[in-house]
Amino acid sequence: MKKKIYVLGLLDWQRKELETIHEADQYEFISLLTKDELVEEYAGFDDLLDRCRRQIERDGKPDGIVCHWDFPSSCITPLLAKEYGIRAPSLAAVLRCEHKYWARLEQQEAVPECTPAFQALDPFASDAASSLRMEFPVWLKPVKGFSSMLSFMVKNQEDLENALSEMRESIGDVGKPFEEALRHADLPEEVRDVSGTHALAEEVMSGIQFAPEGYVQDGEVHLHGMFDMLLEQGGKDLLGLRYPADLPQALEKRANDAARRIIERVDFHDGCFNVEFRYDEAKDKLWIIEVNPRISQSHSALFRRVDGMSNYEIAVSVALGQTPNFPQDEGPNQVAAKLSLEKLDDAEVTRVPDADEIEKLEKEYDAFIQIGVQKGDRLSELPRQPSYAYHVGDVFIGADSKDHLMERYRDIARRAGFEFSDGEGLRT
Repeated sequence: MKKKIYVLGLLDWQRKELETIHEADQYEFISLLTKDELVEEYAGFDDLLDRCRRQIERDGKPDGIVCHWDFPSSCITPLLAKEYGIRAPSLAAVLRCEHKYWARLEQQEAVPECTPAFQALDPFASDAASSLRMEFPVWLKPVKGFSSMLSFMVKNQEDLENALSEMRESIGDVGKPFEEALRHADLPEEVRDVSGTHALAEEVMSGIQFAPEGYVQDGEVHLHGMFDMLLEQGGKDLLGLRYPADLPQALEKRANDAARRIIERVDFHDGCFNVEFRYDEAKDKLWIIEVNPRISQSHSALFRRVDGMSNYEIAVSVALGQTPNFPQDEGPNQVAAKLSLEKLDDAEVTRVPDADEIEKLEKEYDAFIQIGVQKGDRLSELPRQPSYAYHVGDVFIGADSKDHLMERYRDIARRAGFEFSDGEGLRT
């Protein structure tokens, strides 16, 4: 019988990536809940966990569970794995990465030279604005959030008060479900009073951004890929991901060594991860941004284009306790990227490309294009938008050089056929 592999919030294009792995025909890939339930809705954590249990009771016991989304999926996975006796990191290990304050405490022990100064703040405390002990400027962000939502560059006291006010309005959308997840774990004393609706102030980091991806199996940390995180707007806005990263070998080794120390410190086992870093060349300073305790589904198509196989090969193998059989440099491209289609200023979407237009571009450029908006959408009203531009879609594309890659991306952005009420097009 085929082994049942549950994948939280599995989309059709992700299923196609899964079908590239070794012996894919030996597995039954089952979507555990939908992306809308896990990513778009602000549902309670315990409610989602119960929905997962009911589906598994209906569809059969899992042989493995794969997580490729952020919270709540990342915290649902270890709880279900423990209940069904299958491999996955512990909830405590995941929370040591997901809870940004707890994560900084662990990083301070493992890689103090890479950890920025930080402080927890309660936005709802009467003295919140006066309790900051750090000097401006600081970054202020939720203890648990998504992308750059509710993240602020705070340069003075007025900025701080405004940021805290905005946080009070909506930090609970994610923070309250995260508090439900925290109740499933035995938290250390220094973390117990820092709830899901707290904020984290931290030292401003600068420099290029990149991320190694890896996994842990039988107690050994393995690293199998390094990604450039391409930045716009003076290093504040993530344009996309490029594989392989264009880094000096010594810097790559330094980041990999730091990643190993962090992963070992948080006691992470039987799972996939990626670690985001920044490097300030002028100061020769390596910073850690965060650890993502899951496979990155954004990396999957890029691995396939360059190495010849999706990284789901690794995720499924680790979930089943098998040694991954992952190729290198066997794909059709020298370099590949996932790049964001973005609009700089707010407007209403008056036209999106139709399916035939998208298919034509995909065939011409051997690309995969995702559309994230509909005609009539007001960009500023869409959920989970980045802070510095409006996201309308993504392009997955490969090329024979990084310059050729960006040229092809800009061609697609110019030709995609989006139109907006202010007459402006996409950022190219």
